[in-house]
Amino acid sequence: MTEQLRLMAVHAHPDDESSKGAATMAKYVSEGVDVLVATCTGGERGSILNPKLQGDPYIEANIHEVRAKEMDEAREILGVKQEWLGFVDSGLPEGDPLPPLPEGCFALQDVEAAAEPLVRLIRSFKPQVITTYDENGGYPHPDHIMTHKITMVAFEAAGDPEKYPEAGEPWQPQKLYYNQGFNRARTVALHEALLARGLDSPYAEWLERWKTFNRPERTLTTYVPCADFFEIRDKALIAHRTQIDPDGGWFRVPMDVQREVWPTEEYELAKSLVDTSLPEDDLFAGIRNN
Repeated sequence: MTEQLRLMAVHAHPDDESSKGAATMAKYVSEGVDVLVATCTGGERGSILNPKLQGDPYIEANIHEVRAKEMDEAREILGVKQEWLGFVDSGLPEGDPLPPLPEGCFALQDVEAAAEPLVRLIRSFKPQVITTYDENGGYPHPDHIMTHKITMVAFEAAGDPEKYPEAGEPWQPQKLYYNQGFNRARTVALHEALLARGLDSPYAEWLERWKTFNRPERTLTTYVPCADFFEIRDKALIAHRTQIDPDGGWFRVPMDVQREVWPTEEYELAKSLVDTSLPEDDLFAGIRNN
């Protein structure tokens, strides 16, 4: 295939691109693939999760600008392009019963209307492959679930000249994947490898919580080898310093253990308009050399 390969990753908030599929994106960038992150919201309602920055009055007063700057830094580290879709973060409701979502937030938008800017971006960028979240959002954050909904609509509509006629010339992506990097098989493998080496595991609590989930295991179809880019992934994640504690659990598994035990990032093939054989090791399987 002589045409430029293009990958679009659709995410809910700044930092999601660095915690889900970042090593994959860096790998494809290194191979000359054009990679674009579409970020649905500005992350304005995200909690400041790094304990070292909690209570900082400047950050609290300027969270939108702070998170945008963090995104710029992560984008540079990963070598990707990035566009904002312009929606307002819905926040993660907590309590029992859950409080209503804030008026005007992303998760309360009409799905068909909210898909329009993504259709416009797909038609402009022309990706062959799109990645996003499954119908559960990966985890049930309202913005992650809404990201799934608009991506599904946009994937189908982008190639239809009768849909969103003002949003540019039609373009039909060929494959759609769900990020499934936080899968149980990977977690168990790393947990057991750490214990076997006499090291502490950050995953014991995760595995206990997994037992309470009344949700079937996802089907992993695609394992992208990207261990050489795990360090870039971590640097990009640390760039989101309001969201990530560099001394936290994200970084407790030694890099050599990660590379040896689980050197891939995983995806679930949700839609494909090309022939491919499963399992895959390439998001562009069936597209290259066609």
